[in-house]
Amino acid sequence: MRRFLVRLLINAVAFWLTTLIVAGVHVVPFAPGTLDTIVTYLLVALVFGIVNGVIGNLVRIVAFPLYILTLGLLALIVNALLLLLVAWLSTEAGFGLVIDTFWSGFWGAIVLAIISWLLGIILRPLLGRGDSRRR
Repeated sequence: MRRFLVRLLINAVAFWLTTLIVAGVHVVPFAPGTLDTIVTYLLVALVFGIVNGVIGNLVRIVAFPLYILTLGLLALIVNALLLLLVAWLSTEAGFGLVIDTFWSGFWGAIVLAIISWLLGIILRPLLGRGDSRRR
């Protein structure tokens, strides 16, 4: 459970930093106020985790031959499309991620991946190994 919460926080912070860096990517909170904005980032990170974990893995399995054929460059397009899907789902809910163009989503996905990776490295001690049993 701790691992899930830390990953959720990492993704929420990564989304926040991405909205500061990439023009055309921003988050619309469901209500005005700092706490509501934080909760919105957490909800967007949750939706992103679900979409990336379910649909993203399915697409990666099905498109594996194309990944090999394109030397992995297809992954950039898939990540951008998944981010656009998260934006659409959260916008349909009345709040959340807004991406202006495909290219904003493309660069947003790259920046989001890099920031999440860096934060994951920094916070690795908090993530643990997944197996909490001690020998």
